Amino acid sequence: MIRWPHSRNWIGGLANLGWRDNGAALVEFAVSLPLLVVFVVGIFDFSHAFTLKQKLNNVARDAARAAAADPANDLQSSSPMSVRDAFQVVDSYLLANKINACGITLSGSPVQLTWTSTASGNGCLAGGLTIVINRGYYFPATGAVLPSVSCTSQNPGGQTAIVGTCVSIRYAYPWRFGRVSSLLGRTATLPSTISAAAVAMNEN
Repeated sequence: MIRWPHSRNWIGGLANLGWRDNGAALVEFAVSLPLLVVFVVGIFDFSHAFTLKQKLNNVARDAARAAAADPANDLQSSSPMSVRDAFQVVDSYLLANKINACGITLSGSPVQLTWTSTASGNGCLAGGLTIVINRGYYFPATGAVLPSVSCTSQNPGGQTAIVGTCVSIRYAYPWRFGRVSSLLGRTATLPSTISAAAVAMNEN
């Protein structure tokens, strides 16, 4: 009969080693869990923000084209057809893509051919939704830059000014990444809104 010397000590040593391995794995998991949570939330949050940005770019471009193709002989009225068409394109697109339109309605008070509509109802965040439609947006023939979210016309700088329609959309986005990043002892400052703007040259 073979007898292992100090067999109890040997088995006890293995048991202690197993407990130490389990404890180390638990500590490693506890340390890596916040990083994993931040990583996963970041992926979902930024992908949703990017998708929303793409959708806003698409609808702003479609709305600008729709308004630019309409006649401009009624722009002195408070609610010209071209502005209503652009607004309707944006509103219908948001509803079709299940994006809360915040109960927005078209503003009937233009300032220098610019209609600005804002709403934050229907459970939207404080920033809500803002749609700007500028039917008298002008920009230089060469060297023009991307439009701002306010759709303010660009200085032609002595060049021939091209007149178009600018449509911009600002939408409040509920970031989660900023709150989750505090698990790592950091705070992320992110923009409160996601915006898009597009310009189309007036055809009439």
